[in-house]
Amino acid sequence: MKNVREFIWPLIGLLAVGVSGWLLYRELRGLSLEDVWGSLKAVPPHRYALAGLSTLVAYGALAWYDRIALLHLGVRHISWLFVSVTSFTTYALSHNIGASVFSGAVVRYRAYSSKGLSAAQIAVLVALCSFTFGLGTILLGGVVLTLDPTLLHRLEDLLPSALTNPATARIVGFILLGFVALYVAGSILHLPPLVIRKAKLEYPRPAILWRQLLAAPLELLGAAGIIYFVLPSHLEPSFVVVLAVFLASFSAALVSHAPGGLGVFELVFLTAMPDIPKADVLAALIVFRVFYLLIPFALSLIVVLLFERARLAQAWRGRIGPGDGPLPLV
Repeated sequence: MKNVREFIWPLIGLLAVGVSGWLLYRELRGLSLEDVWGSLKAVPPHRYALAGLSTLVAYGALAWYDRIALLHLGVRHISWLFVSVTSFTTYALSHNIGASVFSGAVVRYRAYSSKGLSAAQIAVLVALCSFTFGLGTILLGGVVLTLDPTLLHRLEDLLPSALTNPATARIVGFILLGFVALYVAGSILHLPPLVIRKAKLEYPRPAILWRQLLAAPLELLGAAGIIYFVLPSHLEPSFVVVLAVFLASFSAALVSHAPGGLGVFELVFLTAMPDIPKADVLAALIVFRVFYLLIPFALSLIVVLLFERARLAQAWRGRIGPGDGPLPLV
């Protein structure tokens, strides 16, 4: 059964890519590459610059996730630079490869074990970073649904009508905010750990909690900002609408286990933005993938190669000893 579980999620991800790819083809079959290229050229340079700045904000907040987790563990000897590079590499790989918890754990283990952290500490760090991201999604989802419960109407083709009802949507928003409020209360009141099956949730100290509540929304706001700044400004798309659609699309992509959310993310976003020309939406999504996924992915591969090269050189030095002759060029 364990071997079956190891294969089932990748298969589900590939199936999600196939189904969403077919649906995307139906959605975009009347669109030409020239239309999309025209939309990309129509974006002013300063809007591309703002999208790039949003990318830096998003990855800066992701680095903060790791720093918060290390503070929770009482680890203070690791530099901000090392934490930032590790976090960047982790998320750049996991966002593109998929299975973010697994791939993130592997990268973090290689990096943080070199700084003296144990496997148990790294497991807590990975879990807390994942929870921080989930907390931000729940918090912002609750806020946007409470402020504008009609937003789920945009997904009426993908969701049951009961969920797209404004009254139901607002209730969902309050429930999400209620979860965050309970988490805050658990931290402030020092409640005992919450046990769910084999998982045990230790409430962090309030100083850690407030950092989570700032870092998690900041990352999502930055990521959504990449798309917002590339969409045509003359159509005046609301940032709240873009944020809500981004949260729904990104969540669907994660749940699908599709590598990089390929196809799933685009399908949900295009479906939820019928008031903006498809070419403009697709152009914004292409820029998002380039800025948030592909460029970081390429840079992360370089970081991994340099890190493993340094580790190999260190291991070789330890093997040959100081008097055994010169090191090979590696």
